[in-house]
Amino acid sequence: MGSTSDKMAGKANEMSGKVKQAAGDMTDNPKLKAKGGAQETKGHAQQAKGKLKDAAKGVVDRM
Repeated sequence: MGSTSDKMAGKANEMSGKVKQAAGDMTDNPKLKAKGGAQETKGHAQQAKGKLKDAAKGVVDRM
């Protein structure tokens, strides 16, 4: 996956996770809330991976 697709997938997972957490809060469903939290964390990690790829590419391009 390229850096842009990592960041886009990360943002999508982050947003979906937030929605699941809110739905878990509204329905008093702790499992759904936990799944949402995990998905949001996965999204943060994917975005960080994309940013890291961008940084690595920048270093290589400057050489």
